[in-house]
Amino acid sequence: MKNTLLGAGVALTLFFSPFQQADAAVSNGNLKQVDNVAHRGAAGYAPENTIAAFDKAVEMKADYIEIDVQRSKDGELVIIHDTTINRTTDGTGQVKDLTFDQLRSFDAGSWMGEQFSGEKIPAFDEILDKYHGKVGILIELKAPELYPGIEEEVAEELKERNLDKPQNEKIIIQSFHFDSMKKINSLLPKVPVGVLTSSITDTTDEALKEFSMYADYFNPSYRIVTKDLVNRVHSFDMKISSWTVRSQEAADFLLKMDVDAIITDYPDYVDPRNK
Repeated sequence: MKNTLLGAGVALTLFFSPFQQADAAVSNGNLKQVDNVAHRGAAGYAPENTIAAFDKAVEMKADYIEIDVQRSKDGELVIIHDTTINRTTDGTGQVKDLTFDQLRSFDAGSWMGEQFSGEKIPAFDEILDKYHGKVGILIELKAPELYPGIEEEVAEELKERNLDKPQNEKIIIQSFHFDSMKKINSLLPKVPVGVLTSSITDTTDEALKEFSMYADYFNPSYRIVTKDLVNRVHSFDMKISSWTVRSQEAADFLLKMDVDAIITDYPDYVDPRNK
């Protein structure tokens, strides 16, 4: 059992109005400690999952960068969100059907502006080597069911860098695929694990109790977050990180809800700690 099992309550659906950032961010005169997670890097300001986006996130003093990991046809772990390259490069095709060299041959930046021309799909080891020690890394296993054995491969890359131990730089692994996260927990028992969901059915006490057996984070869409849900997640000794913030109103709402981390395309919306 990974966490203490406590808690009771009923999850509610969410309808909200904006809150003032100053009021949301300050409690009893003290700034709340909320981790600022740059979603696919600072994806509101640079092409997602590229070095440009990750560099921008570091410049904006994010606590973590969030990356999406998949695998090329020839077995290289790469950073891209969609299971195809169609949306974020000038190429087409399934990530799993293209070699690493083919994936690297496409432009992953020009779609967002000519100033980003030449940005490439990064490799997983490249991101680990460039950013660990500079910023936390939230690793999402994207569609792991398409990539048998990817959990072992990610674990090995972390172990090679001594990033599988809690005294090292901040690493968290998350996925919508719960069985994949159970596997990660068995492979990397000291690395925090997160489960992603947008479903209200995953917010019952029974579901939270099950997640807490192997997960350290419960990471829901902000659209299903309530104060009651946050309290119950905490009662099961898990933290809560919510996604994806693309407006100041959403950031302010989550600050008001006392979540532990906010996953956002715009790290400056989550401040005010770094302003």
